[in-house]
Amino acid sequence: MSVTTTYRTCPRSGLQFENQAEMLIKANAFVGVVWLLIGGVLAIGVVLTRWPAIHWLEAETFYMVLTAHGLDMLIFWLIFFEVAILYFAASTLLRCRIATPKVAWLAFALMLIGSVLNNVAVFNGASSVMMTSYVPMMAEPSFYLGLILFAVGALIACFVFFGTLVVAKREKTYDGSVPLVTFGAITAAIIAVFTISSGAIILIPTWLLSIGVVEHVDPLVYRTVWWAFGHSSQQINVAAHISVWYLVAAVAFGAKPMSERVSRTAFLLYILFLQLASAHHLLADPGLSTGWKVINTSYFMYFAVLASMIHGLTIPGAMEVAQRRKGYTKGLFEWLRKAPWGNPTFSGVFISIIGFGFLGGISGVMMGTEQLNMIIHNTIYVPGHFHATVVVGTTLTFMALTYYLIPVLFQREMIAPTLAKWQPYLFGFDVLLLSCHDGCGHVGCCAAPLGYVVRRSSHGI
Repeated sequence: MSVTTTYRTCPRSGLQFENQAEMLIKANAFVGVVWLLIGGVLAIGVVLTRWPAIHWLEAETFYMVLTAHGLDMLIFWLIFFEVAILYFAASTLLRCRIATPKVAWLAFALMLIGSVLNNVAVFNGASSVMMTSYVPMMAEPSFYLGLILFAVGALIACFVFFGTLVVAKREKTYDGSVPLVTFGAITAAIIAVFTISSGAIILIPTWLLSIGVVEHVDPLVYRTVWWAFGHSSQQINVAAHISVWYLVAAVAFGAKPMSERVSRTAFLLYILFLQLASAHHLLADPGLSTGWKVINTSYFMYFAVLASMIHGLTIPGAMEVAQRRKGYTKGLFEWLRKAPWGNPTFSGVFISIIGFGFLGGISGVMMGTEQLNMIIHNTIYVPGHFHATVVVGTTLTFMALTYYLIPVLFQREMIAPTLAKWQPYLFGFDVLLLSCHDGCGHVGCCAAPLGYVVRRSSHGI
């Protein structure tokens, strides 16, 4: 029985939504936000336990909460929402039907079952192994099985995205090259295939170890392959949220990049070099040569840094050009002062650009230097860095996009619009303060300054 294909045109934005794609975007985005909510509630437990005056949770409960917080925020919330972005960038922006909707729903079901199964395993109390889940410390078999099911579902979703691109090309729903936002989503999907495959490659033998089929998984091999998943998942985030930056610049200002060719080249550099940043988690490991570490964390990684600098200059530059064309030409910064700061879609993205570009990017490049890494490895500097990248960079960007999608996709007006205007400022600057405090004030301190036994590297927090 074939699935009926119908389209809806949004009167506010002019975007065209195919019915199956629209439901899939809603479903993935909604479940992603649910995991964000759960992870945010768990973060309260983490913060109130790290606060010495309160010291809320006992050690075992603390690590259980911290494990769930890391997985829900860094994996489940972000990848669910990114799948929604992929479908939006393919079906909606290219004005075509989604390929194999039944397979796309299967992918959604696997991701949902896997994420719930993993959380159940964690809250059972026997899988407090942090997000990294390093062997030989073992979790329950369902912990690994949940991650594997989630990874398989996410991989299938990526292939549905690629299939939708083929449908759009075959049915000639667009002229010339794909839009830049879709090109950025393609970059995110390519990185996602590498990332999620790496996770499955190492988690499958670890699951087999947990049920007694495999006798041994080498810890160094595990770490090396796992970080191709653990850190590269952030590279999916980078490509996805920068695509959203370009989208918001177009929506808020009608801005176009000054050179699409340069922007596309920067995305290409991400595909080739961005995953190499995973190496900074391995610089203290004895099994990798010094030459490998130096090349990967300096010469090669700097190509990815160059790409981020291009995006970081191009997007505000495109906004400035668009504003100046509207007559905001007095002085150097009238275009910025006259920007729609009361629009949470714009303000959230601009705060994200500043926070991710400066605090997140600079702290990451420092951590990728072998000599500095020896000092800040396994300290609270690490969570300070990735809260600046994952939270200020990706999460705040996705929040900003949500303010645009609620009336366009969900066909609802925002409740408490005044509070919505303030939310990006409250959230963005508070997390920036948190990141600065962790990154600058506690270098050299233990990643778990609670008197607890340090059971995992801070990279797993």
